[in-house]
Amino acid sequence: MALDNVDTLECTLCGERYDPAQIIYTCPNHEGVAGILEVKYDYDVIHDRFDAPLNGDIASQWKYRAFLPVDTGATPVTLDEGGTPLLDAPRLSDELDVSVRVKNDGQNPTGCFKDRATSVAVTKARHAGRDVVTCASTGNAAASLAGYAARGGLDCRIFVPAAAPEGKLVQPRVYGADVLAVNGSYDEAYDLSLEVTDTYGWYNRNAAINPFQIEGKRTVGHELAEQTQDDIPDWVVFSMGDGCTIAGCWKGLREFAELGYVDETPKMLGVQPTGASAIHDAFHEYDDIDTVADTLADAVAVGRPRNTLKACRALEESGGTALTVTDDAILEAETLLGRTEGIYAEPAGAAPIAGIRAARKRGIIDADETVVAVVTGSGLKDTAGAKQAVGPVTEISPSIDDVAAVYGTAPDTLGDDTRPTR
Repeated sequence: MALDNVDTLECTLCGERYDPAQIIYTCPNHEGVAGILEVKYDYDVIHDRFDAPLNGDIASQWKYRAFLPVDTGATPVTLDEGGTPLLDAPRLSDELDVSVRVKNDGQNPTGCFKDRATSVAVTKARHAGRDVVTCASTGNAAASLAGYAARGGLDCRIFVPAAAPEGKLVQPRVYGADVLAVNGSYDEAYDLSLEVTDTYGWYNRNAAINPFQIEGKRTVGHELAEQTQDDIPDWVVFSMGDGCTIAGCWKGLREFAELGYVDETPKMLGVQPTGASAIHDAFHEYDDIDTVADTLADAVAVGRPRNTLKACRALEESGGTALTVTDDAILEAETLLGRTEGIYAEPAGAAPIAGIRAARKRGIIDADETVVAVVTGSGLKDTAGAKQAVGPVTEISPSIDDVAAVYGTAPDTLGDDTRPTR
């Protein structure tokens, strides 16, 4: 039993290295959570161990176990996360005036992208003998961690801002988790979860500080590289909150290219709401960065992103960029994605569609380029948000006359041909 595919954990600020076999979250040489750690791999070991065919058959993200920072003796805690579909989107492409495919990660077991990271977290927690897992969340990570904790037989204690959507607070409770609604912002709930981790010794899944969480997220990059190896897109588009997701995807894409499994990599486009734009602002070197999040896209409502450095590095290394979109544009994108392709995304999951539209208007994405938009969460996560994007239900009495009042009188051309025969 070994963790021999991992060389070390390296601080992104000072370069200090740490034993990857220990439970450590951030580099202690820096105050707070500034010293984010990066997992460094032995790619010779990974290449020798990875023997799965790159044929598009992806049952789950554990196809890429050779890449994951999990002890060879650990039994994965899995619900078959990953392996999500990459769908052609012809009607959406017509609307956006560019060729778009959609990677629908809302089809993960608990309905969101975060299951990729959570499976790794709970696997490592159980293998390390920890009985309790915890995190702070605006809702999606809470539900994800609760579901996988139940699967792995661990206790789960979650900290969420009290304003999180009710649907997202019900789901983890169904999974048996304790949900503590903090009367404050996500950032305040986050800080409390860190204090609790230090005090009680629970295993913290927070992807922004737990160095192994982004490693689970990078499997979406491996999947996209495999699924598009014959037609690599020019752009891959994500919404950004803490910055872990886009950074993880880029790492996975880059790894497959550097190992020679695919020929090239796409550019990354990071999309943030105008009310939660800290990574965008940092990437474009704005002087005044607002640290208070105000957006209906709760899954990315992060005022103080902890992985800004990794996210900005992904944008820069890939030759990509970041932009912002309004909440109104996100709601329009949510209904656009639904009515053109039958994909129901929560606001944060629809933000990439709004971002593509904005990027086309600004000339960032050209009409002859190709794009993959990653939908990170199901719309069933936040039906209250979706209600703001659609009109009210039309109420009628149980009468054909009321139907006619809505749609007009049925045409006479139907005649008797529509009636069943005996």
